[in-house]
Amino acid sequence: MVQSKVTSQGQISVPLDARRRFGIAPGSVVEWSEENGKLIVRRLGHYDSEQIHQAIFADRKKTIATVADVKQGIRQYVKKQHARGRY
Repeated sequence: MVQSKVTSQGQISVPLDARRRFGIAPGSVVEWSEENGKLIVRRLGHYDSEQIHQAIFADRKKTIATVADVKQGIRQYVKKQHARGRY
């Protein structure tokens, strides 16, 4: 069992084995909850459904989107969010 210590500012380091196993990287979001008296920590996706919806449909009128439209919208949104002056 791996342990972490809480700092005086309430911060916790996630052990390397846990980061690798659960795909936790800088910028990852984790959710804290309680189930049956136990503390549960879950890794959340980087983008919620509302962000994806806005990325795809923000500048469009209500129309039916094809799968290709959805995939292209997601690609554009992710590129925009992660652009470092290369795009």
